[in-house]
Amino acid sequence: QVQLVESGGGLVQAGGSLRLSCAASTLGFKIYAMGWFRQGPGKEREFVGQITWIGGVTSYTRAMRDRVSISKDNAKNTIDLQMNSLKPEDTALYYCAAKSPEGNWDAWGQGTQVTVSS
Repeated sequence: QVQLVESGGGLVQAGGSLRLSCAASTLGFKIYAMGWFRQGPGKEREFVGQITWIGGVTSYTRAMRDRVSISKDNAKNTIDLQMNSLKPEDTALYYCAAKSPEGNWDAWGQGTQVTVSS
């Protein structure tokens, strides 16, 4: 299994930046990719982006790809989500997740709150 712990959320003004981190502790869990999702008030959880564990190939939702980037540190088992030009509609609970080689998002963190004020 894998345990994921997010950090770095908080309150930021519109136009600002924020960097979220996710630390993964794995016990026999093979990670194909790690990614970020978010769930805003009254909304469904949505995909933000992911990065493959081998190769570091990234992909992002079209709605945010000009404002976010994901990086990883294999030695530390961490990934970061850099978000720029934040908007009030980016306010959400941001989750880190791990994808298995079978393609399933099998592990989730507890989430970290991001609030963007106008």
